[in-house]
Amino acid sequence: MSSKKTAVPFTGTKEQEEKLMQVIAEHKDLKGALMPVMQKAQDIYGYLPIEVQTMIADGLGVPLEKVYGVATFYSQFSLNPKGKYQISVCLGTACYVKGSGDVYSKLEDVLGIKGGECTPDRKFSLDACRCVGACGLAPVMMINDEVYGRLTPDQIQGIIDKYND
Repeated sequence: MSSKKTAVPFTGTKEQEEKLMQVIAEHKDLKGALMPVMQKAQDIYGYLPIEVQTMIADGLGVPLEKVYGVATFYSQFSLNPKGKYQISVCLGTACYVKGSGDVYSKLEDVLGIKGGECTPDRKFSLDACRCVGACGLAPVMMINDEVYGRLTPDQIQGIIDKYND
């Protein structure tokens, strides 16, 4: 059994790195600088890959393990890039009992990625969430701000195709 790796390569620019270095320089001597620097870094890059975490650790003089620990503890941070179309499937109780797990699996198959990942072309990213407040439409997914309800796995390919035009 082979494991297909769908990691999107890091494509940071010199301009992004310069912005991050400026943020680090502004915060370097301030108490509690790590969180604000990481938040700004995510604003600059859209996520916090290991390359960015390393720049933050080196720049602030903190262990990489600490940066990684903060990045993985707080849900506001993402270690993977987000796609142009961010797909979020509700796996809360109401949606799950109505089949959202099957919808999620179908999305993984159609997109060729696992939850938390982004397609190599950065068009789609897939995540699960707990509740979007549309339990009456269960099972539900959102693509950016558009809500799709009463889903079945056989509808997924057609919905994704709409975003591939």
